[in-house]
Amino acid sequence: MRIGSRSVGAALALSLFLPLAAQAAEAAKKKAPTPLSAYELYRIYADRTWTWDTGGGRFFEDGRRFVAWVTDKGKQSFAEGKWVVDDLGQLCMRATWTNAEGAARASTCFGHRKIGNTIYQRRQPSGNWYVFRHSSVHQDDEFRKLVSTDTVSAKAYELKQVLLNQEPARRGG
Repeated sequence: MRIGSRSVGAALALSLFLPLAAQAAEAAKKKAPTPLSAYELYRIYADRTWTWDTGGGRFFEDGRRFVAWVTDKGKQSFAEGKWVVDDLGQLCMRATWTNAEGAARASTCFGHRKIGNTIYQRRQPSGNWYVFRHSSVHQDDEFRKLVSTDTVSAKAYELKQVLLNQEPARRGG
């Protein structure tokens, strides 16, 4: 059986092209954002306090408890609930928020993606993506607002006591 010179040339070209195509596909895959795993998110948030301009939230490792407090437009609220993470890069805080007017359940979620060692975050479902942590952490990265000190629990407990003591007055009793 005789192989034509065209077949040999095509086979040679293909053998040279395939490794380059595979390398290009691998490079493209590395640049595409990938979700953080539940384990990666757990390592970022467990036993940390996320400090906010208006308050903060504490992610307890034990029982995945979530406790928070905020002051918004002069009104103080506290939250008690759970935090969950998944392999789709999502962190959710599911809690009951209580203020002087009552209580309501809420679920707030944030998506996390990475490209290389840079982590991006957005409020789900339709917030804008922003850099959560640069590959070499910057002073103004949101990631730096996660601190090991619990600056939330005492304030949330104090607020809870104040609001619970006001409750009979709200009911007219």
